[in-house]
Amino acid sequence: MAQSLKTYEDWKHCITVLCGIPLTGPYIEQRLTALRDPANNTTQRFVAMWGEQHRLRVVGWFEQAQQEEAGTNTGSEPSGRTS
Repeated sequence: MAQSLKTYEDWKHCITVLCGIPLTGPYIEQRLTALRDPANNTTQRFVAMWGEQHRLRVVGWFEQAQQEEAGTNTGSEPSGRTS
C-alpha cells in the first residue's frame, strides 16, 4: 500500500477514512515521537518494511497534519478580544 501513498492527501485519506483513525494532536505527537526515534522497535519494523525514504515522507505528513490540527484548535475567539 505504501506505493500508492505518494501524496499527503492519499496518506491522510488512508489514515482517516480507510483506517478510521482521527488525526488528533495526541495521536500525531505519539506517532512523531516514535517515528523520529531510530531505537524505537515500531520504527525499526516500519523502516524494514517500507524503507527510510518512506519514513521521512510519513514524518513530514504527520508534521503537516500537526500544523493543520493546530490551526483548527486556534481562533475560536479572535485574539485580543474579550466578551
